[in-house]
Amino acid sequence: MAPYVRKTAYKGPVKALVLDWAGTAVDYGCIGPVAVFLDVFRRRGVTPTIEEARTPMGLMKKDHIRAMCAMPDLAQRWAAVHGQAPDEADVDAMYLETEPLMVGSIKNHCELIPGLLGAVAAFRDMGLTIGSTTGYTGSMMEVLRPEAARQGYRPDAVYCSTDVPAGRPYPWMCYRNAIALGVYPMEAMVKVGDTVSDVQEGQNAGMWTIALTKSGNELGLPLEAAESLPPAELAARLTAIENRLREAGAHYVAQDISQVPELLTAINERLSQGERP
Repeated sequence: MAPYVRKTAYKGPVKALVLDWAGTAVDYGCIGPVAVFLDVFRRRGVTPTIEEARTPMGLMKKDHIRAMCAMPDLAQRWAAVHGQAPDEADVDAMYLETEPLMVGSIKNHCELIPGLLGAVAAFRDMGLTIGSTTGYTGSMMEVLRPEAARQGYRPDAVYCSTDVPAGRPYPWMCYRNAIALGVYPMEAMVKVGDTVSDVQEGQNAGMWTIALTKSGNELGLPLEAAESLPPAELAARLTAIENRLREAGAHYVAQDISQVPELLTAINERLSQGERP
């Protein structure tokens, strides 16, 4: 097949997906990272709220700490304990502790999200390749990748925040996936993730984006806890999450990865009409 040269609109099908890791492929509810961020602040006498710990999720871990330190309420509580707002030296010190703590946490939160392997099988049946991006660093992924492989999940490409000049919302990890998978143009790829920064990453890379509402950081509950919510409360919370992710620019939303294969049909239809994300 001749290489695609952009002179007209691309009207072919989706060729590849780029999946996030925690909250999308593993660690239902994105529990592991939150526990670490809470811990490193508590060690310094400051207790973040769950919302403060979750809001920057998806960023490179050092950027996540930096974003938390910039939150006015959290910075004010820090200043009450330390006499001044947190500075870059504080960010550096907390990040040094975060790295080994996160590696330890990953080992306890690496279970595949139910439905992942079925979705991956469906993607393979469609002839798609599977890449991935993450806010985790290289040393963290050295722990997570073999654990995921042991359970049967082996994406074709893996790029993390330390492989590129800057993590999300910059598109560099998505571009690295496109190169590794040999996919062009970027609208032939779909980014799947559970955070606002995932959506922004896909947008900035020129990809279609699918955001997950139930399995990831936005709901922030383990599977059993999510399933135990009263149906009306769960529905209301998922609707609010969907609205946030759509406002961030998500083209489609789903509760978890198991619902993604059916959405690709709609994307393929839009591509066939020459639409771009």
